[in-house]
Amino acid sequence: MLQAILLDLDNTLILFDETAFYLRFMERISPRFASCFSADEFRMRLLRAFRGLLKNPGAVNNRTFFLDRFCQGVEDRRAWIWEQFDTFYSTIYETIPVSVKTPADLMPVLDQLADWGLPLVLATNPLFPPVALVKRLAWAELTPDRFVLLTHLDNMSAVKPRTAYYRQIINMIGAEPETCLMVGNDSVNDLAAGALGLKTFLTTDATRGHT
Repeated sequence: MLQAILLDLDNTLILFDETAFYLRFMERISPRFASCFSADEFRMRLLRAFRGLLKNPGAVNNRTFFLDRFCQGVEDRRAWIWEQFDTFYSTIYETIPVSVKTPADLMPVLDQLADWGLPLVLATNPLFPPVALVKRLAWAELTPDRFVLLTHLDNMSAVKPRTAYYRQIINMIGAEPETCLMVGNDSVNDLAAGALGLKTFLTTDATRGHT
């Protein structure tokens, strides 16, 4: 019997051009760090820190592990660096232009699942702080209270497609893998849940001209 549904966010619940958004994101975030890094160095550090999360052994949360990698060589600026990230996500992130659509009948489907009492998990790759997720959900007029759990930089210690990420979710919601369904658009990151025993469903909205 199905006990919970895990839902990816980007190009599953919200359909948009991720590459175009990433370029605008970089244009707006790098100036906040200009007193410490050139745009190229900032980009290098950010990518290194994001990619490094794949190696998080789980002893610390993703934010701590991210900052460990990002701040290499400038550890004395760590508090200032996180302050810049936090301020950016709290005030500027939502102003980045983005064209978003949602899958057909998204709201009725989510409402039906709620009526059935099925817990929903926002199982988005936990690379960003919770404030950023709330703003991304707002693109689709969704609110956090639809979900029993949102995975983000602060409450997770693994990322997709590692099995440890899905195991952590299962432990947090107190379910068995075989009773959960992971829904997403990425055949690598999302279908990796199947290795732990979760049922999986690959969406195709993002590949049918919606992004």
